[in-house]
Amino acid sequence: MRMRTLPLLMLPALMLGACTQTQAEVERAQVREAGVQEKLAKQLAGLVPGKPETCINQFPQKQSSGYGATILYRVNSRLVYRSDTVGGCEGIARGDILVTRTPSGQLCRGDIAQTFDQSSRFPTGSCSFGEFVPYRKP
Repeated sequence: MRMRTLPLLMLPALMLGACTQTQAEVERAQVREAGVQEKLAKQLAGLVPGKPETCINQFPQKQSSGYGATILYRVNSRLVYRSDTVGGCEGIARGDILVTRTPSGQLCRGDIAQTFDQSSRFPTGSCSFGEFVPYRKP
């Protein structure tokens, strides 16, 4: 009986070890994140953040772009909204389509969005919006 117990006790340790990142993987992820943050900073350069809003109007149509877990909605050259999402929509950065469903005509904090591959139309992720911070030209 004791022989069977030992392998069962080792299973969680083996599973945990399989999920651990190597130092090289951690460093690559940090470099990738630094690049994402640099691109995001360039997009927001010269704009001043305002008071966060719970909802924004979905129309007029806004151009969306992704930077890691952050989505930017460009209304025009003088106004951009930033929403830091709760992960899962990072595929926007590689060209995935962002789909939102809202009965109110507004995007609100906590609303769920999905991403789809442009070619296959296969779902690639989903995320929940954070607050919408307006960035304006002074």
